[in-house]
This record gives sequence, C-alpha cells and structure tokens, in this order.
Amino acid sequence: MLDEQEFRKRADDALAALNRALISAADDYGFEVDFNAGALTIEFEEPPGKFVVSPNAPPRQIWVSAQSKSYKLDWDHVAASFVHTDSGQTLLHLIEEAIGRQIGEDVNL
Repeated sequence: MLDEQEFRKRADDALAALNRALISAADDYGFEVDFNAGALTIEFEEPPGKFVVSPNAPPRQIWVSAQSKSYKLDWDHVAASFVHTDSGQTLLHLIEEAIGRQIGEDVNL
C-alpha cells in the first residue's frame, strides 16, 4: 500500500492528467469539466448527469461516482495507474466507458 504522501502525489498526478484529457474532449462530446479542491466533476446537459472523481486518502483509493454507481480504484504498480479491481480498467478507461454510456457513443480521451 502507498504511504499517504505517495498516494496524494499519484492521485494528484492522475487527476491532473485526466482533467487535461477531459478538457481536450469536452467540446467534442458535449460535457463540462471542473477540477476544484482536488475533486474532478464532469457534467452533462443531455442527457443530464454528473460524475465525480475524487481521492480518498484513508483507504488510498480514487473514488468515482457515475450513473448511480460508485467505483473504487487502487494503485497498481504494474499498470502504473489507478485500477478498478473488479474490472481491471484503468481510471482513464473507466471514465471513457462511463462517458460513452452517458452520451451513447464511443469515447476516446
């Protein structure tokens, strides 16, 4: 398990990279992105929806709330990424798939 300082650095880096990817794609896919106080919010007008991606330091996880579901991602040293244990998806791929389900088309961040 990562110590808290290492977790915070990796989580900050992961969320900053995700934020950059989302900002680049926001106009193409019709959503808005806000990165504030360490949490990333993705909002959709049509169909309406809101996703939240945030670090949770005590368990050393990134939590994603999307489409009435929650996902908990742990750091995977082999993948060098936060990964959803059940599906094996990286944070980026999980968000791509969730956005795709929300808007009804394939998404490539």
